[in-house]
Amino acid sequence: MNTELAIPHKPALNPLFRMQYETAQKSHVLLYPEGMVKLNDSASQILLLCDGSRTVDEIVNELERKFGLSNLGPDITHMLAESTRRNWLIDA
Repeated sequence: MNTELAIPHKPALNPLFRMQYETAQKSHVLLYPEGMVKLNDSASQILLLCDGSRTVDEIVNELERKFGLSNLGPDITHMLAESTRRNWLIDA
């Protein structure tokens, strides 16, 4: 039985969270009423593109183009699935 949540078609940050760069943390963070999540650079690059205007394929293509890499799809979709599981993302 597959209990994975479906990744939103056009992922957007859940309005319960706010993403911003924290100088003290030297990284992007997700802020929410109960606390804060410090994001690594890869997670930040992915979530910055989750504005509800891009599909998952467009996010993958944009990051592969930006970094001159290929085959990033599995890692990006894994991050998006985990972000969905944590309720950070919704479908726009």
